[in-house]
Amino acid sequence: MKAGAHASAELVASEADMASALALSVEDEFPEVFATSRMVALMELAAARCMKPLLAPGQLSVGVNVNVTHLAATPKGVRVRAEATFAGMQGKLYGFELQAWDEGGLIGQGSHTRAIIASERLITGARTRNESGAS
Repeated sequence: MKAGAHASAELVASEADMASALALSVEDEFPEVFATSRMVALMELAAARCMKPLLAPGQLSVGVNVNVTHLAATPKGVRVRAEATFAGMQGKLYGFELQAWDEGGLIGQGSHTRAIIASERLITGARTRNESGAS
């Protein structure tokens, strides 16, 4: 993959995408605006889409690091678009620059790294780590 390759992902911010949807109990209170975690997820999806042509059968890309700043709030019902641009390799990791916009302009930016891994190895490792009681 060449530096500058890019991909995007978009959605219309729904009730499930709001920070208020993150509350687990009545003590948790968050505003009804697009959640930072959903913005990060959309950015990761854009990066994963960019890497799709590199994957062999049985492989997938996984996020390793995310460093983003959420710059502006987005209300429910507004379209949000994220774009990931391949910045180059960082050792064995694929580095991306990220940006996200809503209809009012830039809402987030940052960087992200991803790795290619065998799907079965990932799932087996996760199960083994949890079955052995490791914390």
